[in-house]
Amino acid sequence: MKIVVDLTRCQGYAQCAFAAPDVFVIRGDEALLYDPDPDDAQREKIARAAAACPVQAIFLDREDARKQQSGPEPQVAAQGAEEAFRRTGRIVIVGASLAGLRASWTLRREGFTGSLTVIGEEPDLPYDRPPLSKQVLMGHADARRTALPRRNEIDVHWRLGVAARGLDLGGKQVVLADGERVGFDRLLIATGVRARPWPIQAEAGLDGLFVLHTPDDADGLRRRLNAGPGRVLVIGGGFTGCEVASACRELGVPVTVAERGLTPLVGALGTVIGGVAAQMQRDHGVDLRCGVQVEALEGDGNGRLRRARLSDGNVLDVDVAVAALGSIRNVEWLEGSGLAAGDWGVACDAGCRAVDVNGVVSDDVFVAGDVARCPHPVYDYQYLALEHWGNAVAQAEIAAHNMVSAQGERWPHLALPEFWSTQFGVEIKSVGVPTYADQVLIAQGSVAQRRFVAAYGYRGRITAAVAFNQSKWLEFYEGLIDRAAPFPPSFRAVDQPTDRGPVAAGIPDRPTSHATVVVTGHKPSDRRATLVRRTYL
Repeated sequence: MKIVVDLTRCQGYAQCAFAAPDVFVIRGDEALLYDPDPDDAQREKIARAAAACPVQAIFLDREDARKQQSGPEPQVAAQGAEEAFRRTGRIVIVGASLAGLRASWTLRREGFTGSLTVIGEEPDLPYDRPPLSKQVLMGHADARRTALPRRNEIDVHWRLGVAARGLDLGGKQVVLADGERVGFDRLLIATGVRARPWPIQAEAGLDGLFVLHTPDDADGLRRRLNAGPGRVLVIGGGFTGCEVASACRELGVPVTVAERGLTPLVGALGTVIGGVAAQMQRDHGVDLRCGVQVEALEGDGNGRLRRARLSDGNVLDVDVAVAALGSIRNVEWLEGSGLAAGDWGVACDAGCRAVDVNGVVSDDVFVAGDVARCPHPVYDYQYLALEHWGNAVAQAEIAAHNMVSAQGERWPHLALPEFWSTQFGVEIKSVGVPTYADQVLIAQGSVAQRRFVAAYGYRGRITAAVAFNQSKWLEFYEGLIDRAAPFPPSFRAVDQPTDRGPVAAGIPDRPTSHATVVVTGHKPSDRRATLVRRTYL
């Protein structure tokens, strides 16, 4: 039996933990952990838990649950060519990911009965990645049992264990690593990201150095943590790094976090709220070192990791290191395809249609998930690339709908970004883009008690909200962001602090990826753009 919880929707009411305590566990006030592949003997309790969830955030791999949660079948309104395409067209999805799976399911739900092929480089069927840095590391779930539900109902030709190596737009073919060419009428690019490796090749092969992205990564790291290492070094204080540190402390393993910024999570939340996360780590016994970088990793004569040298001159004795250095978007296979694809991702419009190097959108190639970079009107039409579970789901559904709909029936992807992270018994959730802000204030609750909502603003309007164990309020703030409500907010709120003046958010300046383009030709009919630089490191 497979289950998955949409934690962007979950508000921590804990009804599931009462109904099925062997499957759902609440850490602290709101941090929910669950077994994604529980024993079939728990089926009745899980069904009660799903029914009791006030926000219906639990999804089961059961036919009756699918009927209940998927809602009524949409009316097929397309006529003519689009209706014919729904019956006999060929759609290829490159990327057997959460986005690829959700798009497949949506296509069939929308009435597409043609050929549907999903190509994936990994040999596994689509799996859920968030549990890998949470439940799996803490021993609450098996890394090999995190497959996503609903996969068996879909009529899909799975091509797993073979990577896409090229795209022939003119011939409408995906070129595979084994030399095969797969033809399509419409294509969805959902290749996602991979973990950024340790950059020093001579050290990258040390026994004890890990990244965390796949079930194999999580299983290997879990085994090392269970063996009781003397100290774990986490390199990078982003969400993955913080969650690994949290798992270490729950297992009683000493851990050091080395973060080159002023605070952990600074790149996502700024220094003010990042400072709250820093204190939370120290309160739980993490040796947090900010403003430093790991300059070198050293091994013994047998190639086992033993030491790390920091930029401040300190040397740490470590047995295990986790390189939590962010991610790389999987776009190399699109080199020379003519699409606007680079280390920034694959550019697309708000309807998920891919953009070529000339800035022209395609009606036959779509993009969704972590690899997509699309404009968001709420944020001044800036192009955003979002690596979050909720965005992958929402964007995949929009892309799939648009792939089989007539021009006048296509939808824009306007959902506000959402993310969550469970660490040190606290559920951190966000709506909007916290880094698109110049000020922040504590709008509700208490920072000292780790129960609060921080509202972010930019040039006098609310742009984001971040909740620590207060997720039930985020829907209210989502409405404020949609309405471009003024910042600082003037409303009276529940549990409103007395000292609620805004302060600088402390969002760091960061270099952005730019495309280097050469434009040739003089007449409008001759003008063409060519990408001349790619960086994937």
